[in-house]
Amino acid sequence: MPEDTLHADVERMRPELVTLRRHFHQHPELSFEETETAKEIAARLRELGIETREGVGGTGIVGLIQGEKPGPTLLVRADIDALPIEELSETEYRSQTPGKMHACGHDGHIAIGLGLAELLMARRGELAGAVKLVFQPAEERAAGAEAMINDGVLRDPVPDACLGLHLWSSGRVGTVSLQSGPIMASADEIIIHVRGKGGHGAMPHEAVDPIIIAAHIITALQTLVSREVSPFAPVVLTIGSIHGGSAFNVIADEVEIKGTLRTYDEALRAHLKERIASLAGGIAVSMRGEARCSVGAGTGPCVNDAGMTALVRSAVVATLGEKGLPEGDARVTPSDDMSAFLAAAPGCYFFVGAGNSERGITAPHHNARFDIDEESLPIGLEIMARATLAYLAKREP
Repeated sequence: MPEDTLHADVERMRPELVTLRRHFHQHPELSFEETETAKEIAARLRELGIETREGVGGTGIVGLIQGEKPGPTLLVRADIDALPIEELSETEYRSQTPGKMHACGHDGHIAIGLGLAELLMARRGELAGAVKLVFQPAEERAAGAEAMINDGVLRDPVPDACLGLHLWSSGRVGTVSLQSGPIMASADEIIIHVRGKGGHGAMPHEAVDPIIIAAHIITALQTLVSREVSPFAPVVLTIGSIHGGSAFNVIADEVEIKGTLRTYDEALRAHLKERIASLAGGIAVSMRGEARCSVGAGTGPCVNDAGMTALVRSAVVATLGEKGLPEGDARVTPSDDMSAFLAAAPGCYFFVGAGNSERGITAPHHNARFDIDEESLPIGLEIMARATLAYLAKREP
């Protein structure tokens, strides 16, 4: 097939990609509530003649495209949920649902996933193997991938490799960031309940003040980063919430602390979770109180396979040229439960630049004014299509 045929086909799909993205942007649904989104995705896949399974992991959709020759199975993932944010932008395609917004680019991921389905069905003769298109719910809660895995998404057939992309507002449109090894951090919700003994604010000696204990714990937790972790191993430990007490002159019985822990290393992640609990408990006991630590929602780091990363890199160069690959460390500290698929099969997760300062598209992810430069849609689709076709290149029997 001539090298420019795919590019020309993608260009013809550009209006459709924009229309799809804007439609889903106008009708956002939150994690595990993506019922209408899922129905539309499934209907479009079936219109293309794709074997489709609904309700995987709750509201997930799986489409299976079988090539005309046997070969490996490639899983391609797109997340589909929105965020509980009131959109403040004034675009014609702004959210029509109060308090809900696609503020992370998942609307674009859906459009690219559906565009990929159409391209691949037209090229089944070039595929030696199968493509499992996974439209995943609840990425924003770091729960959808696990739910789909528990519901059998990694079976029948078992994927041999996986790919995923994220439209990235901090990246300039026309560029792609990727690298082998860790590219997104793990994330864990850390919850510490500090228990003391309530009393009168004027007689603290008769009480055990959990607010004072919590203050010492919060300060000491930062020493885990500065004094127990190598400076060559990035770690983020942020306390984002502290609640306790009800009046200015009353010593509370209990304080709740919540924070997030992020790292690129699974062993370090496990070590720090243990040390957080140990340090908090020790400080509390030394101050006549007690502290109980638990871990809430979490996901591991996204770690890219070297071979699959090289495959995507070649697809980027074929699409954008070498200029499309800026130098520098591609790692970011946000997290994504794409990590669960990357842990199950060698793969690559990459960032497609979607920001454009000249057009005023600069708002970060999870911001009420978030938007993407829609030029990123055909770029993401072409790269994903090229990588998929290269992985499942036609083989002799």
